[in-house]
Amino acid sequence: MSEVYLYDETLTNIDFLSDPLKKGDYENCTFESCNFEGADISNIKFIECEFADCNLSNANLSNASLIDVIFRKCKLVGVHFEKCNPILFSASFDSCQLKLSSFYQLTLKEKSFKDCNLQDVDFAESDLSGTSFESCDMSGAMFERTSLEGSDLRTAFNFSIDPDLNKIKKARFSLEGLPGLLEKHQIVID
Repeated sequence: MSEVYLYDETLTNIDFLSDPLKKGDYENCTFESCNFEGADISNIKFIECEFADCNLSNANLSNASLIDVIFRKCKLVGVHFEKCNPILFSASFDSCQLKLSSFYQLTLKEKSFKDCNLQDVDFAESDLSGTSFESCDMSGAMFERTSLEGSDLRTAFNFSIDPDLNKIKKARFSLEGLPGLLEKHQIVID
C-alpha cells in the first residue's frame, strides 16, 4: 500500500472513522468539521496543519507526528498525546475541549493553550516552559515533576500546582491564582 502526500489541501466534513485517513504526510493542510472520533490516525505525519471544529476524541495517535499543528474549536477528549512521535512535537490549542487528555512526559515549550477546557488533563513530567495558558479551566489537571518555568498562568483558573513538586521559576500567576499554589497547605484565603 503506497502512502499519500497531500500539500495545501482543505478536507471538509469527512468522517474518518468510516472512511479512514490514508497513511502518509499531510503538509499545510486544513481539516474542517471532520470526525476523527475513535479513528486510527497512527503513523501519520501532520506538518503545519490546522484542525478546525473537528472531533478527535479518543483518536489513536500512536507514533503520529504533530509538527507545528494548530487545533481550533476542536473536541479532543481522552486523547493520549504522549503516544505521538515526540520528535519535533509541536501543537497549539485555541478554544478546545481537552478534558481527560494526556501530555505525560511531552515537551511542549513556548506553545499556547487559549480558552481551553483542561479539566483532568495529565501534564505530569511534561516540559511546558514558556507556555501560555490563557483563560483555561484547569480543574483536576495533574502537575507532578512538570516544568512550568516562565509559563503564563495569570488568567488560568481552578488549577492546583504544588511548588515543591514542580518547577515554577519565573512562571506568572495572578493574585487570584495564589490559592491554587497554596492548596496543599490548607490555608484559608479570604
